[in-house]
Amino acid sequence: MTLRWVRSQAFSTLAVCLAAGALAGCGGAAGTGTSSSGYVAAAMATSYPDTLPVQFRRQQVTDPTGEAPGTIVINTSDKFLYLVEPDGKAMRYGVGVGREGFGWTGEAKVGAKQEWPDWVPPAEMLQRRPDLPLRMAGGPENPLGARALYLHRDGKDTLFRIHGTNEPKTIGQAMSSGCIRMVNFDVEDLYQRVPLGAKVVVR
Repeated sequence: MTLRWVRSQAFSTLAVCLAAGALAGCGGAAGTGTSSSGYVAAAMATSYPDTLPVQFRRQQVTDPTGEAPGTIVINTSDKFLYLVEPDGKAMRYGVGVGREGFGWTGEAKVGAKQEWPDWVPPAEMLQRRPDLPLRMAGGPENPLGARALYLHRDGKDTLFRIHGTNEPKTIGQAMSSGCIRMVNFDVEDLYQRVPLGAKVVVR
């Protein structure tokens, strides 16, 4: 199965990112008004925000995916990520997904993993936000969060990631430019459970 873009706008964005050699639009929601100290506090939190609905908090559930243990399945309509476990179980996490025009479906593999990854804003984003740095080192203020799993297909980087966020209020929403975002301590949990080469299915 190949990656399938839902709207042509997403393909245009991918082309821009490829030309720039940047991460595909993965980043924070611009203009939220959150202070630097607020981002740091959110990034380093060890509990869910009170406002995050219970269904988007990590929990073990009966596996609804039908996939083999070790597979990551992302249900973009329900905003859930499942890590399939043995004995008909799955660990379910709440996620943020791509907004309209940036969604995608298909299969990939975890081709690389990184702790506190750097962020390179794509050229298109820099045109909209010239105040952004050309590159941001990994850390609590970085919109890619504490961990990133890089999705590859046929040995090539798709430019999509499963990554953390310093904006946990966006979990359960469609706000990103295609990447899958998780609460930082959830992506840390997933990161340690998932090996390189793990299958990823986005539905």
